[in-house]
Amino acid sequence: MAHLCRMKIVCIGRNYADHAAELGNTVPSEPLFFFKPESAVLHQDHPFTIPEWTQDCHYEVELVVRLDRAAKWIEQGHASRCYTQIGLGLDFTARDVQQQLKKAGKPWEKAKAFDGSAVLSREWVPLTELGGDVQDLRFSLLKNGEVVQEGHTADMLFPVDALIAHVSRYSTWKTGDLLFTGTPAGVGPVQSGDHLEGRLGGRTMFALDVL
Repeated sequence: MAHLCRMKIVCIGRNYADHAAELGNTVPSEPLFFFKPESAVLHQDHPFTIPEWTQDCHYEVELVVRLDRAAKWIEQGHASRCYTQIGLGLDFTARDVQQQLKKAGKPWEKAKAFDGSAVLSREWVPLTELGGDVQDLRFSLLKNGEVVQEGHTADMLFPVDALIAHVSRYSTWKTGDLLFTGTPAGVGPVQSGDHLEGRLGGRTMFALDVL
């Protein structure tokens, strides 16, 4: 896990219109992003433990882009130079806590940035092995052997290069930083005993149990 040292995790909200609709949210006019700390990363091969302070913890599968170089104020047309490897991840969300915070007009971090809330791939796959086009990738999440989420990156409201460019206006990208690019429709709760498996194309990228 040494390559994860001092990284930041940037997560994009509402980047698929069908997901925004299923939660009753409006579609943003520009990318909506928030951060998870490094301490949110669930250690490889560890189960996910549902925090005792939430009664409605949801899975959200997302394509994850790993940055290979630093970038500040980069143009969208040059953003593809910043990455060569793709992964898959889970953005666990305490949905009940998030809804309470949203109603109160407060930040979401309590519901999004808790320990273990970011699951990462077992491997990072060169984009060239996936066809070379980051906007032409299919991914899915299986819960107890059944597909519960399916996504295609062509359906993103804001493509990967636009996300990288937008975030770079406010926060400098560093080598090793991770971009969670948003989740498609189909999010739902997890409970103790569930088994989750993330697939990118035909590859199993992660598998974990829920405690």
